[in-house]
Amino acid sequence: MNLYLWIKTLHIVSSVVLVGTGFGSAFYLFMAHRSGSVAAQAVVSRLVVRADWWMTTPAVIVQPLSGFALAHMAGWPLTTPWIALSLGLYAFAGACWLPVVALQIRMAQLAAASSSRGDAVLPADYWRMARWWEGLGYPAFAAMLVVFALMVIKPPLWG
Repeated sequence: MNLYLWIKTLHIVSSVVLVGTGFGSAFYLFMAHRSGSVAAQAVVSRLVVRADWWMTTPAVIVQPLSGFALAHMAGWPLTTPWIALSLGLYAFAGACWLPVVALQIRMAQLAAASSSRGDAVLPADYWRMARWWEGLGYPAFAAMLVVFALMVIKPPLWG
């Protein structure tokens, strides 16, 4: 197998890790929020933060590096419409993800403190952050789904 195909494989696998971990983490924290269990929310929010550091962050780094390498090797300029749109959507998703990471860390801290005290409910600050977390997650996930489609279809778009 040639170098291009190895990098393409890395790019595809890292995209699956990125979106899969993000979607899975979001699903479990979303469901933990609806459980009413402070202990469950504390455990899941802690693990979501861990998943972001261990899986999402490396994939976030690998994606543009492997994508730029693939574009260069294939002779596609970054101004190729589907690539330019993918980069813009990736940047948009990243702009949503960065505050989500900060929110998740703070939410995990609040949930852990509430759980260790034996509180029956989480503080209002937690729920305010949870609303922002969820609100930023939907557009980021939608943007990444469009990036997936653009990577596969490579439509001419404009120009």
